[in-house]
Amino acid sequence: MTSVNGIDPGVPPSGSGCRECDEAGGWWFHLRRCAQCGHVGCCDSSPAKHATAHFRETGHPLVQSYEPGEAWYWNYATSELFESGPELAAPSSHPADQPAPGPAGRVPDDWAKALRA
Repeated sequence: MTSVNGIDPGVPPSGSGCRECDEAGGWWFHLRRCAQCGHVGCCDSSPAKHATAHFRETGHPLVQSYEPGEAWYWNYATSELFESGPELAAPSSHPADQPAPGPAGRVPDDWAKALRA
């Protein structure tokens, strides 16, 4: 299936965590998944804000929460929240046993002080 309005439901996620944080040895608060290409990046409360950086680099406007039990979408281009949308290729979230913040072993003890509003 081809991408329609920034969503390609056939593209799987890029991994179980933020690709850039994993490469740099960083950590995240929550994860977001690009609805167009599947890139998984960290949210804007995370130190590095890789999901927003992905939008700025690619122009892919829609992300879906990549947290267990959440299905909402955010549109970076219009700053709109959608409570639901098309079902994307599995998996729909990071593994349930992966903590948030995560990943296990890389989150500093004072992580709450590092959250960005």
